Amino acid sequence: MAKHYQPARAMTYLALLIVGLMVWAYQPGKSHAAKLGLDLQGGTQVILSPSTTGNATVTSDQLAQTVSIIRQRVDGFGVAEAEVTTQGTGANTKIIVTIPGKTDRSVVDQLKTTAKLNFRPVIAMDYGSPAAAASAQPTPSASASVSGSPAPSASASASASATPAASASSSASASPSPTPTVSVAPELLKPPIQSTTADANFGQRYQALDCSKSDVLQGSLDDEKQFLISCERDGAYKYALSPALLTGADIQDATAGLPTQGAGGWQVELQLTTSGAKKFADATKTLYTQQSPANQFGIVLDGLVVSAPRVNEPILGGSATITGNFTAEEAKNLAQVLKYGALPLSLSVDEVQQISPTLGNDQLRAGILAGLFGLVLVVIYLLLYYRALGVVAVLSLALAALITYSLFIVLGREIKFTLTLAGIAGAIVAIGITADSFVVYFERLRDELREGKRLRTAVDTGWVRARRTILAADFVSFLAATVLYYLSVGSVRGFAFTLGLTTLIDIAVAFLFTRPLVSFTAKNKWMNSGSSMTGVATERLGLVTSTEVKA
Repeated sequence: MAKHYQPARAMTYLALLIVGLMVWAYQPGKSHAAKLGLDLQGGTQVILSPSTTGNATVTSDQLAQTVSIIRQRVDGFGVAEAEVTTQGTGANTKIIVTIPGKTDRSVVDQLKTTAKLNFRPVIAMDYGSPAAAASAQPTPSASASVSGSPAPSASASASASATPAASASSSASASPSPTPTVSVAPELLKPPIQSTTADANFGQRYQALDCSKSDVLQGSLDDEKQFLISCERDGAYKYALSPALLTGADIQDATAGLPTQGAGGWQVELQLTTSGAKKFADATKTLYTQQSPANQFGIVLDGLVVSAPRVNEPILGGSATITGNFTAEEAKNLAQVLKYGALPLSLSVDEVQQISPTLGNDQLRAGILAGLFGLVLVVIYLLLYYRALGVVAVLSLALAALITYSLFIVLGREIKFTLTLAGIAGAIVAIGITADSFVVYFERLRDELREGKRLRTAVDTGWVRARRTILAADFVSFLAATVLYYLSVGSVRGFAFTLGLTTLIDIAVAFLFTRPLVSFTAKNKWMNSGSSMTGVATERLGLVTSTEVKA
């Protein structure tokens, strides 16, 4: 026996969903407007100049890879309708990044970040400034730490070491031999400082480096096969480092989050590849047997040291955690650039400027008016043709519009979704898709009535037959939107995203509102009275009454 349909239950579920969405979208103290895209509100344009180490020429492959990674990073902020293009040729090539709305400075900084990550054994470590090194009782702040997920048979961890070497000469035997009396040209003291060997000149530059000077903390690409002299990001310490024991290519994934157990701030979880896990395990097996500071390794990002933890035990689990005084934004940005990979080129910011809307408020107003005009025509058609059933369809359209706009607000806050004219076009197309669902159902219902069934029965049997067509049509639309989203870039992705979103909303409204509301109306005496205003009167269905037959 078929289970009796309960329209009240379906509408209760929908009411709970709508209330939750309204609370989420219209929270006090937060923006209650959809986030507009570049063509509606303007945005930020960043002009970047690519370069390579030395005098090497920028190749087309390097440029294409750089553009691809930058686009992935920007898209990582959400469906932001950003555009990444190149301009010029040869040495005059520029990368133009256009981002809708007011852009935070951290986004601009992340665009030029190369994300070149290396794990290097420490040769020598000292305070970053001469004043701190001369202090009798230094109280350095603890640097970040790295811990591992050990294999079941071993316990592995790594803790931060904040004890600087008294001088380069007191470090491990592999440390360079400093010659303080020899002066070093200032232009040779901008880290990352690299050398193929840890010779006397390397030691002199290490000893002369002053990380407290803000102009030296620039960072850039560094060669993992060479020795390195660099500073911590805050300039507190300086390091002499051996060639890398593993690189960012050995990282499979990176995510930011809070510790699952115990207290602590934001951290970045690294999942190493199979080969990376083996190299890391082999390296930590060696490092933990050394004396300080040779039992430390520096985590170097873009030539600057993120942290230099001491290895207490081998890390065998294939994963590691970078912790420290990260804010949520810093941890997420670090995880994002590591996840999407290193840029093959070094980028410098030439210009950052705000740009005005490309279409302006007049065009936006015209587009909205065009959409409203089309919606009014659809409403008039539904009311004239389906009468009372048309009212159900109009209420369904209004509810779908409310849900859609509320989701635009929520997605704008949560994933930086921006609404552009292309997105508005997708929403307008969705009006037709939603109206099609009503037409399919209502026509199937009328066919059941023509077969002589009562209205209540026709409502149920008509829905059973119509829902397959509705789902098939919506599935095709959603599939097309999905394919278009993943195969396109820029504003086309916004159109596809909006089309896919509104297609899902159409299904929810059809199943949880239109269907139960029609079921409720079928129980109304007036709907069964045969009035021409019901939309299901016999004369509107092309049927003849018994009186007409006798005549």
